[in-house]
Amino acid sequence: MAESLAVQLGVVGAYLLVALAVGLVAYRLTGRDAEDYYLASRSIGTLVLLFTTFATLLSAFTFFGGPTLAYRAGPEWILVMGLMDGIIFAILWYLIGYRQWLIGKVRGYVTLGEMLGDRFGSRRLRALVAGVSLFWLFPYVMLQQMGAGEAIVGLTNGAVPYWVGAAAITLFMIVYVVAAGLRGVAWTDTIQGLFMLGIVWLAVVWVLSSAGGLESVSASMAESKPEFLALGGGLYSPQWMISTAVTIAFGVTMFPQINQRFFVAKDVGVLKRSFALWPVLVVLLFVPAFLLGSWAAGLGVAVPEGANVIPLLLNEYTPAWFAALVIAGAMAAMMSSSDSMLLSGSSYLTRDLYRPFVNPEATDEREAWIARVGVVAFAVGTFAVSLFRPGTLITVGDTAFGGYAQLALPVLVALYWPKTTRQGMFAGIVGSQIFYLLHVFLPAVTVGGVTVFGTTYFTWDFALYGMALSLVLTVGGSLLTTADADERAETFAVGAD
Repeated sequence: MAESLAVQLGVVGAYLLVALAVGLVAYRLTGRDAEDYYLASRSIGTLVLLFTTFATLLSAFTFFGGPTLAYRAGPEWILVMGLMDGIIFAILWYLIGYRQWLIGKVRGYVTLGEMLGDRFGSRRLRALVAGVSLFWLFPYVMLQQMGAGEAIVGLTNGAVPYWVGAAAITLFMIVYVVAAGLRGVAWTDTIQGLFMLGIVWLAVVWVLSSAGGLESVSASMAESKPEFLALGGGLYSPQWMISTAVTIAFGVTMFPQINQRFFVAKDVGVLKRSFALWPVLVVLLFVPAFLLGSWAAGLGVAVPEGANVIPLLLNEYTPAWFAALVIAGAMAAMMSSSDSMLLSGSSYLTRDLYRPFVNPEATDEREAWIARVGVVAFAVGTFAVSLFRPGTLITVGDTAFGGYAQLALPVLVALYWPKTTRQGMFAGIVGSQIFYLLHVFLPAVTVGGVTVFGTTYFTWDFALYGMALSLVLTVGGSLLTTADADERAETFAVGAD
């Protein structure tokens, strides 16, 4: 047992050291100006852009939350993440990301708040977008720390406590973000994305081989979980699947770490190739990951409440060193999300809040130090809350996705409709966020057997109604108000490249 534990921790530690070495090399090549630190001087090519976006989304929600949901409810989760979100997000990458790239290339914007604040002549709007983004970033960073803690517990069968895994990823991401900048993050993301894609398919082959082959595993699942072989039913109603797919895809476009990547492509060819290849890459990862969760249910792997299925399945059907390697890759994927989140979060903090409101004359060096202090404070705060384990990975992740999804339609309207006004943007963003927050934090209310305030209305998730409200308020508010003199619609008047 002690020898196996040493092998597991040694593999995880070695992997993290390799990732750190890549970041330190990147640190030596990263300039001290904001555009290079946050956007790698807009010089990212197709392979790196595709895989840095890919690895940034390879979070605890994807690799642990998704397979565990598939274990408990069935493999249709593949349709939500692997197909529906792969396609929906690729379309949104074109509609929102391509236009942001065109505008950012001409105007030199670094953050979404900076872009919108300039277009509508409003520091308050800039701060609102940054504040909402940082608010929803908090639970998603915490999600990675929770995932790392639970992964270490599952890998070591409880020999290493939850807080050690959560603390390790927190320390690593602080060191990494302070040193590496986007260039280091993107390079490491590419290595980790390629590794994770390969190792999850190898895990599928190994589990199938150890369990007697695909026919044997399918027969076991048909016997013990026959409902898993039928499409739909239980959790997977059409309304639930569509609501989940839409809120996740729209939410992803507004994640700071994803949205900021819309600015970094070297040229238009890089951008178009990336969003065209995206659905293929998503399917290649999510299908094997979620199949592993479903197979574990058929094979009778016991997963205690609150635990994750992947470490337990691998411990039972693969050698200790291989299980450790997969978990190391999964933790690296979580760090790819975490370091990107903290890097983007620090840019929102310094460029959209600190510079406009605290110290407009701050030097780049001063701004860099403020960003680093913000990274440390944010990471430590999320770690402290993660120790209380507030909800499952699915619940925490879903809450953050829905919060970000409320931003997407006002931004889309602003990018394409010149008559959008500042007041319309405030109405759309503030109104939908209040609606969403009330539904997240207040209990449901039923009167006479009819739900007047709850998680669903007519079987559709409340997050979709919040998105619809954001659209109505943005468009309606813009039609009812007049643009002020300092609003500049021409800022977004750029032609296709």
